[in-house]
Amino acid sequence: MLNNYVKKILCSRVYEVAVKTRLDYATTLSRILNNSIWIKREDRQPIFSFKIRGAYNKISTLSREILAKGIIAASAGNHAQGVALSAAKLNIPALIIMPKTTPEIKVTSVRNRGAEVHLHGTTYDDASKRAQQLASQQQLTYIHPYDDIDVIAGQGTIAMEILQQHPDPIDALFVPVGGGGLIAGIAAYVKYLRPSIKVIGVEPEDAPTLYQALRAGERVILDQVGIFADGVAVRQIGKLPFEIAREYVDEVLLVNTDEICAAIKAIFEETRTIMEPAGALALAGLKQYISRENCQQRCLITIASGANMNFERLGYITERTEIGEQREALLAVTLAEHPGSFRDFCHALGQHTLTEFNYRYAHTLHAQILVGVRLTEGLAEKNRLITQLREKGYPLIDLTENEMAKAHLRHLVGGRASQPLQERLYRFEFPERPGALLHFLNHLGARWNISLFHYRNHGAAYGKVLIGIQVSPTHTQEFQHFLDKLHYPYWEETNNPAYSLFLN
Repeated sequence: MLNNYVKKILCSRVYEVAVKTRLDYATTLSRILNNSIWIKREDRQPIFSFKIRGAYNKISTLSREILAKGIIAASAGNHAQGVALSAAKLNIPALIIMPKTTPEIKVTSVRNRGAEVHLHGTTYDDASKRAQQLASQQQLTYIHPYDDIDVIAGQGTIAMEILQQHPDPIDALFVPVGGGGLIAGIAAYVKYLRPSIKVIGVEPEDAPTLYQALRAGERVILDQVGIFADGVAVRQIGKLPFEIAREYVDEVLLVNTDEICAAIKAIFEETRTIMEPAGALALAGLKQYISRENCQQRCLITIASGANMNFERLGYITERTEIGEQREALLAVTLAEHPGSFRDFCHALGQHTLTEFNYRYAHTLHAQILVGVRLTEGLAEKNRLITQLREKGYPLIDLTENEMAKAHLRHLVGGRASQPLQERLYRFEFPERPGALLHFLNHLGARWNISLFHYRNHGAAYGKVLIGIQVSPTHTQEFQHFLDKLHYPYWEETNNPAYSLFLN
């Protein structure tokens, strides 16, 4: 099997439009992590992403008769740009189906490259189904983003370049995983020529497509996937990529949003380039691997897969980076409600710096505060601080890893309800498109009252919403039916300690 892929990689025509990207030695990261770290700079491609390789390699294999009829693809970003640029290079018509939630900057970029764009549905799956329908109806050739042997071979040229650029020993390659085309191409080439090199996939913990497939021994369809790293938000690994991955990928690591944000910052400080979340995914896994293995003086290579970042997302990423680098602790602390208690608490903190302090008078005897504390020594320092404060009589709960607290609570204003409520609290992800909130409210109707609402725009395809709804026990089954029909991802937070401390 590998022999066939390697031949296709060696015969690839990607360099008619793609470039051979640099393999940069990461001086600062190597010093900090005490290992030899190299970054494969796929953000330097003409579309700022590796996707141009697979798209062009596939399209260049088609006959002139097929190309004359036109091609079609479904994508929310990088694959669409790769197909559009390839079509422009070959002077053929291209139709791209993109979800309505796609940021305007990406839609405009695809149109500027000469492709026709149709917006359909709210997810990649919606767009893909529509694209395949139109391909059949209009006799267009569908260009799959990852489940195609020529696409996989195109992505595999990255591995060919890495082994040419770094002939010395390599311990491990870290590869971001979405549909699996990239890691399949890299694993096929690397394991054929230098099987001692570990090929390690990295996925967001809320989109563990390959991770779960390897555990199950077969491809699985995830009920839902997180959308922060939208470039890898795929519900099922590709059939062809899985055939390769199950045999030749050494392991898959899962990283959280905060670790990805910290990796974006690390690459920026190293290269002065801002990666998109999926583009920094592999570095997040590399850092996790070093921490887990406590390894030193290893040669580790990470693929910076893309830099198509929406500017509006930077504020959110900056906010989450401090926690991702273990440079901030978020604590819920109980203080005595009397003059001078805040001053006493600051004395108890010693030389630690506050990053924020949120307080609202609610009780005559005690006060609940949400406080951010700057850390300089990471997790060990946080644990020492918590022990120190508890020894001084301060009851507290560590909310550093509490998603509701990080995404919503620290930005909410107000306080507790003035009277008891039969309230249930939920986090939702709404598609960022006109009418999304109205769709929710129309389904909600007049049956239940909204008692809390918090929304922030993060510059992504989906917005994060926190909603309190008054639901009586007799309406529980009816309310669950409403949630099931809504088709928005949701998480109940009624039992979250941050809710009981500050909002309930």
